[in-house]
Amino acid sequence: MRMITSACGRVEAVSVRRTESAEAQHISSLISPAAEALFGRINVIHLLEKANLAVTVATDKNRILAHASFFDHPIGDMVDQAQWEPFLHKHFSTEKCTPLNTLFLHLFVAQPIFATESAKEIVRAVFNAVTELEYICLLGPNISVLEPALEEVFEPMECLSDPGPRCSALVCRRHKYCPRLHVRPARVEDFDEFTQIFAERTKELSNTERLHFLAELSEAPAEDKHAAVCESDGVAVGYISVSADVNLELLNDCFELSVFDGLYKPQQAEQSQPAAREPAGQTQSPGVQDGTEQASVQQAGDAEDSEVQSEDTEQQDDTQSAAPRACSDEPNAFCIQLFSIDKNYEMRSADFLPHIFKLFPDRDFCVITIPKLMLEFPLLQSFLRVAPRPSSTVAHELYIFHRSGLLKSVEVRRAASADRPAVCALMERLDLQEALLDRLDRFYQEGRDLDGTPLQAFVAQVQSQVVGILIIRDEQDVEYIRSHYNIENFIYFSHHRHEEHARLCHFALNPVFQHHSKHFLKEALRLAHKSCLYHREYPPLSSQENSCARSLTSVLHCTVPVRPRCQIIYPLEELGINAPSRQITKDQAPFALNLISRKLTMEPKITVNARIVVVGASDTGLSFLEVLAFCPHLRFNNLTLISTNGFPGDYNHENVGFLSTSHAYSSSDLAQLSLRSCVSVVTGKMLGIDREAKHVLVSGSRKVPYDHLVLCTGLQYQVPCPTGVDVSQPVTNSELHPPPGLRRYTGLVPSNLFTLNDQQDCEAARRWVCSSFVGLEGNAVVYGSSVDVYTAVETLLGLGVRGSRIHLVLPPSEPNTSCFSDPNVEKAVAKALEKSEVQVHRGCLLAQINDGESPEPLTAVSFTTDGHPLRLLCGVFINLSCEGVDYDAFKSINDACLVFDGRLVIDASFRTNDPAIRAAGPLTKFSRRYYAGRCCHASFNSKEVGRDLANALLPFFDPTLEPAADPPLDMDRLVPVYKDAKIQGGKLPGGYNYLHVSKPSLEKGCFAQNVAGTHIVTGRVEMGNYFCLHLNRYETVEAITCLSLKPFPVSNYLCLYGKHQQLLNQLCSRYDQGLITNLYSFFKESWCLAIYHDRFPDFEPEIQQIVASAKLQDGVSVPEQIRQLVEGKVDVEESADVFLQRLFERSDGLAALKKSTLNYLRYNRSQLPMFALPGQSDPACSQKH
Repeated sequence: MRMITSACGRVEAVSVRRTESAEAQHISSLISPAAEALFGRINVIHLLEKANLAVTVATDKNRILAHASFFDHPIGDMVDQAQWEPFLHKHFSTEKCTPLNTLFLHLFVAQPIFATESAKEIVRAVFNAVTELEYICLLGPNISVLEPALEEVFEPMECLSDPGPRCSALVCRRHKYCPRLHVRPARVEDFDEFTQIFAERTKELSNTERLHFLAELSEAPAEDKHAAVCESDGVAVGYISVSADVNLELLNDCFELSVFDGLYKPQQAEQSQPAAREPAGQTQSPGVQDGTEQASVQQAGDAEDSEVQSEDTEQQDDTQSAAPRACSDEPNAFCIQLFSIDKNYEMRSADFLPHIFKLFPDRDFCVITIPKLMLEFPLLQSFLRVAPRPSSTVAHELYIFHRSGLLKSVEVRRAASADRPAVCALMERLDLQEALLDRLDRFYQEGRDLDGTPLQAFVAQVQSQVVGILIIRDEQDVEYIRSHYNIENFIYFSHHRHEEHARLCHFALNPVFQHHSKHFLKEALRLAHKSCLYHREYPPLSSQENSCARSLTSVLHCTVPVRPRCQIIYPLEELGINAPSRQITKDQAPFALNLISRKLTMEPKITVNARIVVVGASDTGLSFLEVLAFCPHLRFNNLTLISTNGFPGDYNHENVGFLSTSHAYSSSDLAQLSLRSCVSVVTGKMLGIDREAKHVLVSGSRKVPYDHLVLCTGLQYQVPCPTGVDVSQPVTNSELHPPPGLRRYTGLVPSNLFTLNDQQDCEAARRWVCSSFVGLEGNAVVYGSSVDVYTAVETLLGLGVRGSRIHLVLPPSEPNTSCFSDPNVEKAVAKALEKSEVQVHRGCLLAQINDGESPEPLTAVSFTTDGHPLRLLCGVFINLSCEGVDYDAFKSINDACLVFDGRLVIDASFRTNDPAIRAAGPLTKFSRRYYAGRCCHASFNSKEVGRDLANALLPFFDPTLEPAADPPLDMDRLVPVYKDAKIQGGKLPGGYNYLHVSKPSLEKGCFAQNVAGTHIVTGRVEMGNYFCLHLNRYETVEAITCLSLKPFPVSNYLCLYGKHQQLLNQLCSRYDQGLITNLYSFFKESWCLAIYHDRFPDFEPEIQQIVASAKLQDGVSVPEQIRQLVEGKVDVEESADVFLQRLFERSDGLAALKKSTLNYLRYNRSQLPMFALPGQSDPACSQKH
C-alpha cells in the first residue's frame, strides 16, 4: 500500500494492481467527456480483453480510484498496428522506441480529485512491473488539450516531418518515475545501510553466511571476487557478491550443461568471428556471433529437449544428440554468491547484470543456485533454469545467464526467404527440422498450408542474426476448441473475431534469449493481427504431428493450460437438423491445449521448484497432479510421478478389458490433460522412504528426492497365499485353524498366473491368453469376489475362450452382501454365466497350487469349501483376490516409521506423522482420535479426494492463497465430507454394459433396494434394457443402475446424479402416470441435453439464488414462506407445493427466472441449438420443451 493525497488534501492508502474484468462497469462510470474526446468511444470489456496490460488504482477497501490500459500499438486506425514503428520514427524523434521497450496508453480514467496522483502511481507501477519498458507513448488526433493529470505525466515528442501526420504524440520516460539503479563497488561503510535490508534475511542466514557477508564488505577486492551495491537517490538498496571460483565439475555432474559446453570455453580454433558490440556504455561481449553463442543458436532445440529428458527418466530424447565440441579447461562462468535487495526495488534487480559482467570481461555465463523451496525472485526472470540430471539429488536449482542476454536489440519480423539458411542452422540436429522447413517453404511459396489454411512465419533476430523462428496458421477449428475446452475461463470469446485466432505450428528460440519468449509471442500476435494463439500437444501414441514447441518449456511457461470440457453425447439421428454443427460434433484426435492471448502476454507466473513426488498413478494421484498442472498462474518445475508401469496415458487402454472402470480417466481424458509436459515419470516400485535424507528408493536402486511426498498407491490385488491344507483329507473352511488371513505369498509366481491391477497388467494377460491359451485346451480359473471377476470372465469369452473352459471361483463372503448393488443385475449375470456354460464355484479358499509341488507352470489348483474340496486343472489363473496394501509399499511405510494401523494413518488434512509426507485414497484411514473407524477415503470418489488433497497443499506454493488456519479446538476432530458419486462400470457376461452410480456410503455391498426412498425402474434385465433410478426422501437422484445390451452415453447419465426429479421434467409424476416406459429413451430427448451441459452446475446455483431472493406476497421471501408453512403460521386449503407455485408465479422471481434461463440457452447456443428462443427465425426447426 502507498499513500496518495488528493487535490483537496484527502489522504488514501492505495495499491496498483491488475484490472479484473468484473470491474468494467465501474471503470465505465469513470469515463468523462474529456476522456471520451481524447480516447474515443470505449467498450471497456473489449478494451480489457485486448489490452496487453490493464491496471487499477484501488483503496484498501477495494474502491476504484483510477484505471489505465496499455497496448503494444497506438490508438485507433491512424496506422496499422504492425507498422507503427517506422511510422513513429519517420514523423517523431523516437529513434529509441522499439516494440520491446514501448507501450501505448489507450485509456486513462480517474476520480478527478485523485487523477494526478493516480496517474503517477500507475506509470511508476507499470515501469516497475515491465523491466524492459522505457517509454509509454500516447498518440492520437485529439490530444492537443490534455487533462491536467496526463499533462503532468507526459511530454510532447518533437515532430520531424512537415507537414506532419494528423495526430500528436506524447511520451512518458522511465527515468522520470522509475530510474535505473546506479551500481557501484561495495564499500565497508555500506554495512550500516544494509542492516535494515538484511534484517529479515539474516534471520534465516546461518552464522557462516553472516560472517561471509561481513567479510565481503571488509576484504579488499580480489581479482576473482567482487561485491557491488545498487543505489537509489544515493541510498544503497541492494547488494550482490560474485566470484570466479565456480565448481564446474560438480555442476556438470548435477545438471544438463553439455549444450553450453559445460560452461567451459571452447578451444581457440573453435571460436569464430570478432565480437559484436553491446549497447553504448556496456563492455564488449562475445555477442551473438561468438562461437559459444553460435553453438547455443544451433542447439537451441537440443537444449530444450535435454531439459524435457531430465523431466522424464523414462522418456527418450526426440532429438539426435549434438556432436560435442572440443572445449578447453578454462572456465567460462562466474557465480553469484550472495544477493539481496530491498523489496521496493526488487523488480530492478536486473540492473546489476551489466555491472557484474564488466567485472569478468573474459567470461560469458553468470550462474546462481537457489534452494528448491525458495520461490523465484525477480532477478531470475532473466535467467534460464537448467534441468537437473535424472540421477541428481542436489537440493538446489541452477540458473544461468549469457552475456548476450544483455543485448536489447531483439527484433521480431516476418520471415524472408533469405532467412532460410539461418533457420536451418538454428534447427540443426532437431528431429522435427524437416517438418518445420517444409512448412516454412510452403509459407515462402504460397503462404498457405497443405489444406489451404493461411500460414505466417516470424523470426527473432539480435544484431542481424536469427535466434528464433515461429510459424503459425489460422485456427480453423475455433468452434471445436470453444466447445471442447474452457477457453472462456481466460477470454471473452465474443470479443475476438474468428480470424483473430491462430495455432502455433512451430517454435524454436535460442535458450540464451528465453526470457524474451513472451515478447516473441506478443510480437507475433501484433504483426499477424491475431489476439489468441493456441498450442496443441498430442499424446505419444497419436498419429498427429506435434510442433517443435512440444518440448519447449519456455512456451509452456508463457501459455496457460486450458481444461477440457465434459461433452454432451448427442442423439444425432433423433435431433436431425436441430443437432449442433458438424464443427462441434466431429471426432478429432484428442490433444492438450495451451493458450496465450494479448492480455496474457504480460501476465506473470510464479515458478515453484519444490520437489513434489507422487507415488502411485491412481485416480487420486492423477487428480492431485491435474489440479497442480492446471493452476494458470503457477508453474511447477519438479512434479514427479512414481508408477509401477509408467504413465497411464502412454498406452491406449480403452478396449483391453478384464477390469471394471471408475470412469475417472480414459485414454482420451489423459491425452487432453497435458500432464506429460509438466510431470516427470519414474517407472518402478517404491521400495523405501528415507525421511531423514528425504528421498524415495525406487526399484533399480534409484533415489528420487522430495520436498513433499504424496502417497496415493491405493489397494492392489495380491498373489493369493494357499492355506497349505491337504485336500485329500475332508477339511472344510470352518475347520481351518487359525482362519485364513491376508498372508503374503513368497514363493515362485507361475508364469501363467496373472494378478491384474492396472491396464498394463491386463494388456500382458490379454496377449498371453491370445497367443498361448485360446487355441489350446485347459481351464481358465478366475478367482476373486469383486465386479472385476465378472468383467474378466466376459473378456475371456470375448477373446474366444469357451464358457465350459472357464471356472469362476468365488471366495466366502459376508452374508447378504454382493459386489452388485442391485439383485436384478446379480440375477441377470448369473443367468448369463449359466447360458455361457461358465462354471461358478462359491465359498472357495485356495488350498494348494500344483498339489504342493513346483508351481511352474501352474497346472492344477485346489480349494477348500464348506463341503467337499475342489480341485481344478488350470491352464491360466486370473487372480483378482486378496485386495490390500502392496507389500513393498507397506514395508516402505513401516520401515520409515510412519504410523500404520491396517492402513496408513492420516489426519483430516491428509498429513501423516511426518509433516513432509501426505497420503490419500484407499491406502489411508483416519487416526483413531477422530472416532471414524468406518469412514475412510475408500468410501469416497477418488478424484474428489485428490482435488481436496491438492487444495490442502496449494497454500504452501501459491502466495495468493491464505494458509489454512488451524481449526478451533472443538472442531479439530471432524473428518471431511465428500459428496461426489462413486462410479463403477464395465462389460459383464452376456454382453451387458453395466453402470452403477451411487452416493458415497460406509456400508459395502448392500442392495440399493434396501435403502429408503423411491425406485423408478423401466425395462427388464432379460431384455437388456434395465434402468433403475433411486431417489432419496427429498426426491433427488441418489443412485443410478444401468444394464443394457446396447452402449449408452455414460457421461450424460453421470449428470443425472444429485438432480431433483422436478428438474428432470417432472420425472415422478410422469412415471406414475405411465408416460415413461423406457428411461433410455426418456433421457435421450432433447429437453435433457441442457442438463448434460458442463455449465449447468454453474447455472443451478443461479436459479436457486433467484428463487430464494424472490419476494412473494407482503414482501416475504420463499425460504421465509416455507418456514411459516412448516410452523403452521399460514393456513392454506391447497397443497403447499401448489400454493408456493402460485405465489411465485405472481412474484418478480418468475420473470427473472425466465430471463436467466434464456440467457443460459443463448450463451450456449452453439451446443444447444435444439431449443427454440424468442425471436428465432424458424421456430419450426427446433423443439420446445
